[in-house]
Amino acid sequence: MRWLVTGAEGLLGTDLVASLRVAGEDVLAATRSDVDITDRDSVSEAVRGHDVVVNAAAWTAVDDAETHEEAAAVVNGTGPRLLARAARQHGARLVQVSTDYVFDGTATEPYDEQTPLRPMSAYGRTKMLGEVAVREELPEAHLVVRTAWLYGANGPCFPTTIARLARERGRVDVVSDQVGQPTWSSDVADVVLRLVRADAPSGTYHATSSGQASWFDFARAVVVDAGLEPTVVQPTSSAEFVRAAPRPSYSVLGHEALRRCGVEPIGDWKDRWAQAAPALLRG
Repeated sequence: MRWLVTGAEGLLGTDLVASLRVAGEDVLAATRSDVDITDRDSVSEAVRGHDVVVNAAAWTAVDDAETHEEAAAVVNGTGPRLLARAARQHGARLVQVSTDYVFDGTATEPYDEQTPLRPMSAYGRTKMLGEVAVREELPEAHLVVRTAWLYGANGPCFPTTIARLARERGRVDVVSDQVGQPTWSSDVADVVLRLVRADAPSGTYHATSSGQASWFDFARAVVVDAGLEPTVVQPTSSAEFVRAAPRPSYSVLGHEALRRCGVEPIGDWKDRWAQAAPALLRG
């Protein structure tokens, strides 16, 4: 198969390209300067000749989206719609990367893939637009792949920031009342490849680690692996750490859709972090 990956310079996009190439796939890695996903002609030309398109391009500045929602909606909503139209025109399959922010964060058990969407932030609303767009434009040939709490070696992320701050300051306060699934970008790339190779039915899938943790739990695991005392990380609450965009208090996603099509979900977040930590915390 011939693959096109947009957003190929990002944290997830870089791992997608690397994983696909290691797996022997033919991949075109498209950066923002290569393909403007908000431009119809640029998108159509890029998609032509490809069997699978993975859209990892997005407006990911969650807080900035609160004051720039229209601009974020162009990237996160219009871009996927144009990609879906081009995929339909050229007979390609589209994988749209989405997020836990499409949910309201008030659940007490893992979100099912078909739970009604109720985003609480501008970022979440714009990512919902992208999901709706690909379902409308490409109903029989799309995969919406939601992920959350993403970290990786190819961009700024929570564990590297926490390790740096802990070393510099000797103490870091981290919220303990937000729960989710720390997820390695390399594992998400693997899920995308396995879904496509399994010819998974058109629909929505969750690519997050199994298990759950608070940001505080994850931060303590990080500092321990960085060679520091766990007490360097102290708990705080969301009320004490206010940001422009509301964060979901519960971001645990279920994985039944993966299992139904024979794709094994990502393993427990603690085990996956143990695999990722050496490379991320090197030096």
